[in-house]
Amino acid sequence: MDNWKTLGFGKSIDLKIFSAKWVLRENPRNRRKSEFIVLESKDWVNIIPITKDKKIVLVQQYRHGIDEVTLEIPGGLIDDGETPLQAAKRECIEETGFYSDSEPILLGITRPNPAFLNNKCYSFLWFDVEKKYEQKFDTNEDVEIILKDVSEIENLIKSGVINHSIVLNAFLFYYLNEKKWDNG
Repeated sequence: MDNWKTLGFGKSIDLKIFSAKWVLRENPRNRRKSEFIVLESKDWVNIIPITKDKKIVLVQQYRHGIDEVTLEIPGGLIDDGETPLQAAKRECIEETGFYSDSEPILLGITRPNPAFLNNKCYSFLWFDVEKKYEQKFDTNEDVEIILKDVSEIENLIKSGVINHSIVLNAFLFYYLNEKKWDNG
Protein backbone atom coordinates (compact mmCIF):
# COMPACT_ATOMS: atom_id res chain seq x y z
CA MET A 1 0.00 0.00 0.00
CA ASP A 2 1.32 3.44 -0.90
CA ASN A 3 1.25 6.62 1.17
CA TRP A 4 -1.28 9.22 0.17
CA LYS A 5 0.15 12.25 -1.64
CA THR A 6 0.08 15.49 0.34
CA LEU A 7 -1.15 18.29 -1.90
CA GLY A 8 -1.30 21.13 0.57
CA PHE A 9 -1.97 22.41 4.06
CA GLY A 10 -4.72 24.65 5.37
CA LYS A 11 -4.77 27.04 8.26
CA SER A 12 -3.28 25.79 11.53
CA ILE A 13 -5.13 26.47 14.78
CA ASP A 14 -3.21 26.67 18.08
CA LEU A 15 -5.01 24.67 20.78
CA LYS A 16 -2.30 24.97 23.50
CA ILE A 17 -1.26 21.33 23.81
CA PHE A 18 -2.11 20.61 20.16
CA SER A 19 -2.25 22.49 16.93
CA ALA A 20 -4.84 21.45 14.40
CA LYS A 21 -4.23 21.78 10.69
CA TRP A 22 -6.09 20.85 7.55
CA VAL A 23 -4.20 18.61 5.14
CA LEU A 24 -5.27 18.00 1.55
CA ARG A 25 -4.30 14.51 0.39
CA GLU A 26 -4.85 12.35 -2.65
CA ASN A 27 -5.68 8.65 -2.49
CA PRO A 28 -3.09 6.82 -4.66
CA ARG A 29 -5.61 4.20 -5.82
CA ASN A 30 -8.49 6.33 -7.06
CA ARG A 31 -6.92 9.83 -7.12
CA ARG A 32 -9.76 11.16 -4.94
CA LYS A 33 -8.76 14.29 -3.03
CA SER A 34 -9.95 14.85 0.54
CA GLU A 35 -9.21 17.14 3.46
CA PHE A 36 -8.17 15.71 6.82
CA ILE A 37 -7.49 17.24 10.21
CA VAL A 38 -4.15 16.40 11.79
CA LEU A 39 -3.48 17.23 15.43
CA GLU A 40 0.18 18.04 15.97
CA SER A 41 1.59 17.58 19.45
CA LYS A 42 4.89 17.24 21.20
CA ASP A 43 5.73 13.65 22.01
CA TRP A 44 4.54 12.21 25.32
CA VAL A 45 6.04 9.98 28.00
CA ASN A 46 4.72 7.83 30.78
CA ILE A 47 6.53 5.78 33.38
CA ILE A 48 5.77 2.81 35.64
CA PRO A 49 7.59 3.53 38.92
CA ILE A 50 8.11 0.45 41.13
CA THR A 51 9.29 0.60 44.73
CA LYS A 52 11.77 -1.86 46.27
CA ASP A 53 8.86 -3.70 47.92
CA LYS A 54 7.09 -4.16 44.53
CA LYS A 55 4.50 -1.38 44.82
CA ILE A 56 3.59 0.52 41.69
CA VAL A 57 3.28 4.26 42.19
CA LEU A 58 0.03 5.33 40.54
CA VAL A 59 -1.51 8.76 40.27
CA GLN A 60 -5.16 9.57 40.65
CA GLN A 61 -6.33 12.76 38.99
CA TYR A 62 -9.34 14.49 37.51
CA ARG A 63 -9.50 14.42 33.71
CA HIS A 64 -11.48 17.18 31.99
CA GLY A 65 -12.04 15.25 28.75
CA ILE A 66 -14.18 12.63 30.49
CA ASP A 67 -15.18 14.67 33.58
CA GLU A 68 -13.96 11.87 35.86
CA VAL A 69 -11.11 10.90 38.16
CA THR A 70 -8.74 8.32 36.65
CA LEU A 71 -6.03 6.01 37.98
CA GLU A 72 -2.86 6.24 35.87
CA ILE A 73 0.91 6.22 35.91
CA PRO A 74 2.89 9.48 35.83
CA GLY A 75 3.29 11.04 32.41
CA GLY A 76 3.09 14.12 30.26
CA LEU A 77 4.57 16.13 27.42
CA ILE A 78 8.25 16.11 26.54
CA ASP A 79 9.52 19.67 26.95
CA ASP A 80 11.66 21.36 24.30
CA GLY A 81 15.29 20.29 24.65
CA GLU A 82 14.43 17.20 26.73
CA THR A 83 15.01 13.59 25.82
CA PRO A 84 12.16 11.15 26.47
CA LEU A 85 14.18 9.67 29.36
CA GLN A 86 14.67 13.07 30.99
CA ALA A 87 10.98 13.88 30.58
CA ALA A 88 9.88 10.56 32.11
CA LYS A 89 12.07 11.09 35.17
CA ARG A 90 10.91 14.71 35.51
CA GLU A 91 7.23 13.78 35.24
CA CYS A 92 7.60 11.03 37.85
CA ILE A 93 9.39 13.33 40.28
CA GLU A 94 6.98 16.25 39.72
CA GLU A 95 3.79 14.20 40.01
CA THR A 96 4.83 11.81 42.78
CA GLY A 97 8.11 12.90 44.39
CA PHE A 98 9.44 9.37 43.80
CA TYR A 99 12.99 8.91 42.46
CA SER A 100 15.62 6.20 42.04
CA ASP A 101 19.35 6.19 41.35
CA SER A 102 18.74 3.43 38.79
CA GLU A 103 18.08 4.42 35.19
CA PRO A 104 14.57 3.94 33.80
CA ILE A 105 14.18 1.28 31.12
CA LEU A 106 12.45 2.10 27.83
CA LEU A 107 9.57 -0.37 27.51
CA GLY A 108 8.33 0.72 24.10
CA ILE A 109 7.10 3.48 21.83
CA THR A 110 3.53 3.81 20.60
CA ARG A 111 1.53 6.09 18.33
CA PRO A 112 -1.39 7.23 20.54
CA ASN A 113 -3.87 7.62 17.66
CA PRO A 114 -2.31 7.74 14.19
CA ALA A 115 -5.70 8.39 12.58
CA PHE A 116 -5.32 12.07 13.46
CA LEU A 117 -2.39 12.53 15.90
CA ASN A 118 1.20 12.88 14.70
CA ASN A 119 3.06 12.17 17.96
CA LYS A 120 4.62 9.27 19.86
CA CYS A 121 4.42 8.12 23.46
CA TYR A 122 7.51 6.65 25.12
CA SER A 123 6.79 4.25 28.00
CA PHE A 124 9.38 3.60 30.70
CA LEU A 125 9.84 1.39 33.76
CA TRP A 126 11.74 2.66 36.82
CA PHE A 127 12.81 0.26 39.58
CA ASP A 128 13.55 0.93 43.25
CA VAL A 129 11.89 4.34 43.45
CA GLU A 130 11.55 6.01 46.84
CA LYS A 131 9.75 9.12 48.00
CA LYS A 132 12.55 11.71 47.92
CA TYR A 133 10.85 14.98 46.97
CA GLU A 134 7.67 16.94 47.43
CA GLN A 135 5.21 16.86 44.56
CA LYS A 136 5.48 19.83 42.20
CA PHE A 137 2.30 20.36 40.21
CA ASP A 138 1.68 22.34 37.06
CA THR A 139 -0.83 25.21 37.43
CA ASN A 140 -3.97 23.10 36.87
CA GLU A 141 -2.68 19.77 38.14
CA ASP A 142 -3.85 18.03 41.31
CA VAL A 143 -2.55 14.51 41.83
CA GLU A 144 -3.04 11.97 44.59
CA ILE A 145 -0.51 9.14 44.93
CA ILE A 146 -1.87 5.60 45.17
CA LEU A 147 0.48 2.67 45.85
CA LYS A 148 -0.66 -0.73 44.58
CA ASP A 149 1.10 -4.07 44.72
CA VAL A 150 2.31 -5.25 41.31
CA SER A 151 0.00 -8.25 41.68
CA GLU A 152 -3.08 -5.95 41.86
CA ILE A 153 -2.55 -4.21 38.51
CA GLU A 154 -4.00 -6.95 36.32
CA ASN A 155 -7.30 -6.88 38.24
CA LEU A 156 -7.40 -3.06 38.15
CA ILE A 157 -7.11 -3.31 34.36
CA LYS A 158 -9.65 -6.14 33.99
CA SER A 159 -12.18 -4.31 36.17
CA GLY A 160 -11.80 -1.09 34.17
CA VAL A 161 -10.38 0.94 37.06
CA ILE A 162 -7.26 1.53 34.96
CA ASN A 163 -8.68 2.41 31.54
CA HIS A 164 -6.43 5.10 30.04
CA SER A 165 -5.28 3.66 26.72
CA ILE A 166 -1.71 4.96 26.89
CA VAL A 167 -1.33 3.62 30.43
CA LEU A 168 -2.67 0.26 29.22
CA ASN A 169 0.00 0.29 26.48
CA ALA A 170 2.72 0.79 29.10
CA PHE A 171 1.41 -2.14 31.14
CA LEU A 172 1.18 -4.28 27.98
CA PHE A 173 4.89 -3.66 27.36
CA TYR A 174 5.57 -4.41 31.03
CA TYR A 175 3.72 -7.75 30.97
CA LEU A 176 5.27 -8.77 27.64
CA ASN A 177 8.72 -8.41 29.24
CA GLU A 178 7.89 -9.27 32.86
CA LYS A 179 10.09 -12.38 32.97
CA LYS A 180 13.16 -10.19 32.27
CA TRP A 181 12.82 -8.44 35.61
CA ASP A 182 11.05 -10.94 37.88
CA ASN A 183 13.99 -10.50 40.24
CA GLY A 184 14.50 -6.81 39.33
